[in-house]
Amino acid sequence: MSSPSCNDRALLNDWHVVADCSALIPGVSFATRLMGVDLIVTRGDLYTRIVRADTGQRVCSEGRYGFIWACLGKPERDPFYVRESDEADRHRLSGGSIAVNVSGLRLVENFLDMGHFPFVHAGWLGEEPHTEVLPYNVTVTEEDEILATECKFYQPMASPTAQQGMLVDYTYKVIRPYTVALYKSNPVHPTRMDVIVLFVQPVDEDNCVAHSYLCYLKDDMEAAAVRGFMQLIFAQDKPILENQVPKRLPLDPRAETPIRADIVSIKYRRWLAERAVTYGAIPLHVASSADASGRMEG
Repeated sequence: MSSPSCNDRALLNDWHVVADCSALIPGVSFATRLMGVDLIVTRGDLYTRIVRADTGQRVCSEGRYGFIWACLGKPERDPFYVRESDEADRHRLSGGSIAVNVSGLRLVENFLDMGHFPFVHAGWLGEEPHTEVLPYNVTVTEEDEILATECKFYQPMASPTAQQGMLVDYTYKVIRPYTVALYKSNPVHPTRMDVIVLFVQPVDEDNCVAHSYLCYLKDDMEAAAVRGFMQLIFAQDKPILENQVPKRLPLDPRAETPIRADIVSIKYRRWLAERAVTYGAIPLHVASSADASGRMEG
């Protein structure tokens, strides 16, 4: 058996989404890649089988939330549990799977960034002159998740059901290195939140697939509208992400100039470094050396 190009135990022994069930044809094999390992996914009426293309060895697999999950090593925990998936008055659907030519860690960091809303998502998630990112709180929970609370941002079209601009409350949660969730205030139900979970598939260190899972309150809104809104927003993000330099995420906070609005990004980079996650990143010591020699871009 050949070794995966990833050596991070935290990633090898965890679950990663590798396919959207709605895109699979029963009995027809689907080729994909996870952390540099080519995989063949076959879904039948009553089974899912994933094997390594190089050895034919079977890989641990599971179906959940309409996605196929794989673990290249030995699973040390279950896939992330989305509590809102149990609520019948929500749309619970895939927002699509989009390939992006950038490290999956970069994609997670972009998902956490409110500062780009007025410039990349003008007219939807932000607009000028409402460009300020207000102070917010960031902590690491007892479950070892990054939690950003009291995030507020003015949005002219916060969701498909929004009738006017509103100051939107956000809560971000980084659950695992390549898994992040967003909870945002619903324009109809002030005490409940819509949920977007991003399961990022690290294809290799410089490429990923973003699988989004949407749990939006229905409110007479069609599922297609929810999915279309997510895909519109992501289509705006994709070219920005693919022009990031470098493509991998530097873990040294000095490698790129942070500002006050980047508190959650700084915490995310430190959190990755403390957990020895290096796949898709420029490790701390490498980033520091490059910065000292003046060769680091960004």
